Amino acid sequence: MVQTPPLAIQLASMRLPEAIESSSLSIKFSKVKLTEREDNYNNNLLLYPDEAEEILVTVENTSSIHLRCSIDVGGDYPAKWLKSKHNNLNFDISPNQKKDKLIQFKVDSDFFENQDALSDKAKLQLNYKVQIQLYSRKLWFNNIPIKLWFLLLNRDARASILFIRSFQERQIKSRLIEYQFFNLLVRPRTSYLDFLPSIFGENDGGRRLVSIFEQAFDPVVQTTDVLWAYFDPLTAPEAFLPFLAKWVGWEIDKRWTVGQQRRLIRNAVTLYRWHGTKHGLRLYLHYYTDLPLDEDLEEESEKHISIQENFNDGFVVGEANVNKNPMLGGGKPYHFTVRLRTDTSNQLDEELVREIIERYKPAFSTYELSIDSVHY
Repeated sequence: MVQTPPLAIQLASMRLPEAIESSSLSIKFSKVKLTEREDNYNNNLLLYPDEAEEILVTVENTSSIHLRCSIDVGGDYPAKWLKSKHNNLNFDISPNQKKDKLIQFKVDSDFFENQDALSDKAKLQLNYKVQIQLYSRKLWFNNIPIKLWFLLLNRDARASILFIRSFQERQIKSRLIEYQFFNLLVRPRTSYLDFLPSIFGENDGGRRLVSIFEQAFDPVVQTTDVLWAYFDPLTAPEAFLPFLAKWVGWEIDKRWTVGQQRRLIRNAVTLYRWHGTKHGLRLYLHYYTDLPLDEDLEEESEKHISIQENFNDGFVVGEANVNKNPMLGGGKPYHFTVRLRTDTSNQLDEELVREIIERYKPAFSTYELSIDSVHY
């Protein structure tokens, strides 16, 4: 006599495959084969990269006793794909009661692009087998005679119940009640099928063939849609910056950050136009240091990037006044002072600042550099 299991388990996929497996096309269309084919189809969970999908596990207690159950999930899939916590798969179930548990899986976003996906394998595995095992054991209060005996023997009912529970849990071990299998099918998303005859999407092999062409050509289409961004230094990929720099004849210094390189390359033509002028030097220092230009301030000494000329006409007979420019010689000719006012969080490379000034000042002029830290 075959004993009926006290628990029944049923699986339901939350996302069924959109096409039939190619291997199943060879099954003969008899009534038995069609039923088997339908069951196999329903036991598949379709997974797209970086999208979480779930399979519903329904457990029914057909016995007359309370049971403590646990669901164990195993298979040949990577362990990190399973997102359901182990605590959520342990539960108690009353007689003639049903309980639903969701088991969630999520494939890595770079599953198809990962260079290590193939490694030493001949081909990339797309189908994975998952086994759902259901374990159960009786709860301690099912054994009524033992519970009553301890309650009568001990005056402390609470201590008796705690002792009974620990005793029964040690004595009654979990046992495997039932298990079922289902498949994880990892597939890439494809939009090309929306523009093709439906016959291409009727079987899994055809869909995968179309997805090969889509993954090969789609990056090109996406690139052409945003081609303008490749020619703007602020949005171009970092690897594309050397090409843009050569395009405008700009020399990249490895001491610059990527953000500084983008700003300087984008404004290279403007800097060429103002080369050798006070405005051009201020712009260059602004793009490098990210200090404000302070164009609204009239006093040069109050600006974060201050460039002051220290020479004048000096003492000229008939033109000089007692309280104005009375200096003989007028000071050092073609000499100026660069003063940078920065906070302590913005550390500047003094050597690089001097190279910038040497590159953009008139060849015959001299200068002094002062970098002051301002605490706000």
